[in-house]
Amino acid sequence: MLPDWSAPPPGGPHPAPAAPPHTDNPHPMSRLLLIDDDSRLTTMVGDYLRRNGYEVDAVGSLAAGREQLKLRGFDALILDLMLPDGDGLDLTRELRADARTRRLPLLMLTARGEPMDRIVGLEIGADDYLPKPFEPRELLARVKALLRRSQPEPSGDEVLTFGRLEVDLGARQARLDNIPCDLTSHQFDLLVVLAQSPGRVLSRDQIMDSLKGHPLEAFDRSIDVHISRIRAVIEDDPKNPKRVLTVRGAGYVFAKKQDLEA
Repeated sequence: MLPDWSAPPPGGPHPAPAAPPHTDNPHPMSRLLLIDDDSRLTTMVGDYLRRNGYEVDAVGSLAAGREQLKLRGFDALILDLMLPDGDGLDLTRELRADARTRRLPLLMLTARGEPMDRIVGLEIGADDYLPKPFEPRELLARVKALLRRSQPEPSGDEVLTFGRLEVDLGARQARLDNIPCDLTSHQFDLLVVLAQSPGRVLSRDQIMDSLKGHPLEAFDRSIDVHISRIRAVIEDDPKNPKRVLTVRGAGYVFAKKQDLEA
């Protein structure tokens, strides 16, 4: 199903003049890879994003997407879940297992809107999830949010230390026993929100409000999924967490004191 675009495809009437690309895109040199087998949709999406100042390469299969990722670097990936030669989840797993693409911002598209599809996509490493049909402005907002979250913070030399765990704001990296933790950009930002308020219970709404640039109406369950992924990386026993604690009916709290001797 095609999205209900607010602007027609190229060649159609435009009710209002488009803003110059450089005035709307805070990352004017950003290159995006779009993998979707719906040629009409990719044409509209590609043209819309280009009008807003992005470079867009569009392909219609996983094989072509893999080839593009080998040939050049991209700042973000927009990936359809269902493709003629496989499942977008398979490519997501490959990207997150490869050190070169582990932190590539990834937005997953799909016509399947079941909650379990969203949860699985987020669990294996997608940063965001957008069901079809979608408004082009929402897609644009989510792309901008992904790119903002992947940029280092201006005042980022601070390192937050909690026992064996370090959260390096400048390097945008969490380290446990000096070993880098395998977290997506969004998961790192979520960890930072918690680590900057140790001992304070944060509700899901407070966490979402603190995640700068995250699109509105985000899938609430994604917070729980990302917390689970964070625990799998930073906890000695994810089923018995000592760093990120659940406060039933209230939210989550990041422990002030960690790795204390018994």
